[in-house]
Amino acid sequence: MTRPVPPAERSEPDLPGIAAVPGAEVPSAPGEPLLAARDIAVWFPYGSQLVARLRHEERLLRAVDGVDLEIARGEALALVGESGSGKSTLALALAGLRRADRGEVRFAGRALPARRRRADQRRIQMVFQDPYSSLNPRLTVGGMLRELLRAHSVVPKSRVAEFSRELLALVGLGEEALTAYPRQFSGGQRQRVAIARALALQPDVLVADEPVSALDVSVQATILNLLRDLRAELGLSLLLISHNLAVVRHLCDRVAVMYLGRIIEVAPAEQLFSTPRHPYTRGLLAAIPKLSQVADDTPAAVLGDPPSPLRIPSGCRFRTRCPIAQARCETEDPVLTATPGDPGHRVACHFAFTPLATEAAGERDQQDWP
Repeated sequence: MTRPVPPAERSEPDLPGIAAVPGAEVPSAPGEPLLAARDIAVWFPYGSQLVARLRHEERLLRAVDGVDLEIARGEALALVGESGSGKSTLALALAGLRRADRGEVRFAGRALPARRRRADQRRIQMVFQDPYSSLNPRLTVGGMLRELLRAHSVVPKSRVAEFSRELLALVGLGEEALTAYPRQFSGGQRQRVAIARALALQPDVLVADEPVSALDVSVQATILNLLRDLRAELGLSLLLISHNLAVVRHLCDRVAVMYLGRIIEVAPAEQLFSTPRHPYTRGLLAAIPKLSQVADDTPAAVLGDPPSPLRIPSGCRFRTRCPIAQARCETEDPVLTATPGDPGHRVACHFAFTPLATEAAGERDQQDWP
């Protein structure tokens, strides 16, 4: 197979014979992020909106509530957090599959409209958690790829079959897979097909939403290694949503921690694992299972359950579970602030950079956190 040219280096489409895409984006300026989210919010109405208006109430579930995020060209960024923190909803908004109620998504310096053109849709593709439900069971793999390639005019009609075989080879499948249906594959093979389908449109950004959580442990490593190799070979930017922090540390350059609809800490991967500053991040890292721990004797790393997104606490949204919460946390909502001397490490916490005295805090000193 002809090796594709990384997006940063190409001025023409990736593989020989692919026609140029009308409206293709120019490369981003030096230092400018390839994909950027500015104050993104996604809300879901619940209950009767008529009753809400009559009572002057706001009945909204704030799944994503003011997120700023940047992904550089060729970078792998991880998005982590508890279930229900808004990770998947944010991914859908970035990919254009869910309309944002506030804010904007920018690609290569240009704001993407709410209704994206086909050329814009091609730039950001998504790999979903469950490969079986994301594939059409009525179509063969060849039928799915053929339909996609023709609809977006990725290659001339005469090259559709050849290009489909090249895509499958890229993800480690033989051409016999073209005539098979999704039900005939194992979970790992179905995820490879889903990845091939996402790559068919030659995206610049691949959003992988828990791509291995539905797979057997023995298969997970092969899919993760495939994503790593594809990123290196094609020059893709990768947004990986995962609960497995070991995978995140191995695969990603930076990590963004999300809690109750908002990013609360973002830093280079090794730096976040070695010197986390937000108490929630410290709790997540402390929850990683260790062989030396005895389950019955190990206290919970983060106490309590996350509040409902229907009733987000005032001030700092983590204060109801925070071991160092103070009076100001009830009224002041902290914003992401750069660490002094290190702008790449940003934290949304009142006390991330100022150690609290034990007497004033009435809690454990920061050095005693898990």
